Amino acid sequence: MSEALARANIYTEEDYYNLPENVRAELIDGQLYYMSAPSRIHQEILNFMNTEINIYLRSKKGPCKVYPAPFAVKLFSEDDKNVVEPDISVICDPNKLTDRGCTGAPDWITEIVSPGNSSHDYVRKLNLYMDAGVKEYWIVNPTNHSVYVYFLEADKFQTTAYTLQDKIRANIYDDLWIDFTELGL
Repeated sequence: MSEALARANIYTEEDYYNLPENVRAELIDGQLYYMSAPSRIHQEILNFMNTEINIYLRSKKGPCKVYPAPFAVKLFSEDDKNVVEPDISVICDPNKLTDRGCTGAPDWITEIVSPGNSSHDYVRKLNLYMDAGVKEYWIVNPTNHSVYVYFLEADKFQTTAYTLQDKIRANIYDDLWIDFTELGL
């Protein structure tokens, strides 16, 4: 009986896609994590970064695309217990794109921290993204005005800390800089 009860709490990709349309959640290790509506400053940062990245990618005319949330990312193709919705996903392999979103690790993910879920981005997702092979992961924290840039080298992330007053280069590109001073925060 206890095994059946424990199994009842494990969710799958099918459960994730069957959530009501107005419910935002992520599926991590078989658990659903519900997300609240983002704050205004969260959306300002998201819009700013997405615009800067999109302008850069369009100018390069390459295969990379940027997708803001909500955008489903199934990190592991053979795993039906992990579907996340990063705030920003940059995918350079068009074969990873599906009608539902992305299957496989994006090249670059950015998460903008919400006050109630910081450990979710700093611990749970950091480890998940590293295991999936995400090359670059940025955590932007509007509350303490920090930006942590994690760049995957070999099998671990190298970390550099910045503030929202810095101009930061994306490691996966030689000439893409995000100048956070333009936000005026």
